[in-house]
Amino acid sequence: MLTQLYVKDFAIVENLDIEFNSGMTTITGETGAGKSISIDALGLCLGDRADANMVRHGADKTEVSARFSITKIPNAINWLVDNELADGLPSDCIIRRIINSEGRSKAYINGTPVPLQQLKLLANHLVNIHGQHAHQLLLKNDNQLALLDEFASHSDLITNTFNAYQYWSMQRAELAKLKKAEQQRQDRLQLVEYQVAELDEFAIAEGEFEQLEAEHKILSNAVGLVNESQLALTMLFDSDEHSACSLVQSLANKLSNLSNMDDSLVPIQTLLSEASINLQEASSELRHYVDGLEPDPERLMQLDTRISQAMDLARKHKTTPENLHQEHSALTIELKDIQSSNELSVTLENEVNVAEARYWEHATLLHQARFQAAEHLSQAITESMQALNMAQAQFKIEITQSGSPTKNGSDNIDFLVSANVGQALQTIGKVASGGELSRISLAIQVITAERVSTPTLIFDEVDVGISGATAAIVGKMLRKIGENTQVICVTHLPQVAACGHNQMQVHKNMDEHQTHTSMHSLDSHERIEELARLLGGDKITETAMANARELLIA
Repeated sequence: MLTQLYVKDFAIVENLDIEFNSGMTTITGETGAGKSISIDALGLCLGDRADANMVRHGADKTEVSARFSITKIPNAINWLVDNELADGLPSDCIIRRIINSEGRSKAYINGTPVPLQQLKLLANHLVNIHGQHAHQLLLKNDNQLALLDEFASHSDLITNTFNAYQYWSMQRAELAKLKKAEQQRQDRLQLVEYQVAELDEFAIAEGEFEQLEAEHKILSNAVGLVNESQLALTMLFDSDEHSACSLVQSLANKLSNLSNMDDSLVPIQTLLSEASINLQEASSELRHYVDGLEPDPERLMQLDTRISQAMDLARKHKTTPENLHQEHSALTIELKDIQSSNELSVTLENEVNVAEARYWEHATLLHQARFQAAEHLSQAITESMQALNMAQAQFKIEITQSGSPTKNGSDNIDFLVSANVGQALQTIGKVASGGELSRISLAIQVITAERVSTPTLIFDEVDVGISGATAAIVGKMLRKIGENTQVICVTHLPQVAACGHNQMQVHKNMDEHQTHTSMHSLDSHERIEELARLLGGDKITETAMANARELLIA
């Protein structure tokens, strides 16, 4: 619960240091004294939007800090530990916010600087503020739905529906992106299919073009190669008298005879013998080459055609004939990728359908839970309205499931009211007067407050538009909540103020230069005087004092 609030140079507050107790605490004061300033300051401390106008005139900065006892708030303790903002199991938590005169702010949790969003997350575990304009929010369907969900306490269903919607939206966006590029893929697919089919038909192998060129070169020069090779063969072996083989062999024989007389000639004779053998082998290979080399005009024509086709395809694909095989491979891979993309589109469509079905499954479960909660809340609000001097009032929450999915489900909600006997249920904005709207709002806030897990509930002049016996009922309702939860209520009604376990008064003083606001806790005698002032105005009479005593005792 909130145990201390320190405010320095905020709006018209110069310095304020107040302590809060458990139970119901009421805050009263003259109109315009600044009763809601402490609530505004606390809201700022808990993460509300900062503004340079919040800084007191003439000051450099505004500082607000709040101390909370969290020994009975396990969610807050766990949050602090998980975010490494506490040592061990803390019993207290201090939140601090500073705003300079330029509007820039800094936030701290237990002395550690934190982002504003982190501050807001912690605040959700500590305080729930019901503002003085809450009745106006009742007219908005989004807020009506939020009130119902808060009462129903089915956060898991809301989270599941939200996550399912987000995933479905993501899959739809991915599919739309894929569809958008589909026409380009189809155009490219047709071209690549034609190119691959053409290259498949031509079916050039790796290194084939180089081989074609080499073979073409030989066949185109076949006559010359045969003639010159035949001449070489004659010189090498076939000439009877002067062939190279016969000359070398003759020399080898002579040196063989001479080596019998001089052994030093043996190595030379050996070399000539080996040379003779090599010349004979060369002659044999050359003869084989000549025998196999024949002009083949038909094959040459085939080669011309194949090379010409390769060069034409290479020009078409803007590559070289030597790289045509690699181009073929690359296009084949691209074709498979495009075809896979089409398969992916089909797969993604299936995933979108599955995600949609999953979303509607969660949305339907959420709708059913809301429908059940709406019946209970409608009955509770009807009873609370009747207790607030609207004896014949009826309240109904109408829930219908539409076909329009949103992140919050697919439900349409409407608050229907009948304020008088014989009056049909109609939309709340059409039939409820300002006073009735305030009472309905208060009835809803009191009921929902009983279901909220936060340990501190703040009501900022939510009793506007009610008075008399109704105000007394409101005060008793809030006091009942305060028996188990800390309640802080800013009010102008003595009947509500008298129901508090504790009471604080706000004063506004003015000097020649500035306005000053202060707040202090009232003892029993001071409470009676303040209640008398609320009952009778600035002039406090004995009658007003007596009435105040009766209120306080009651």
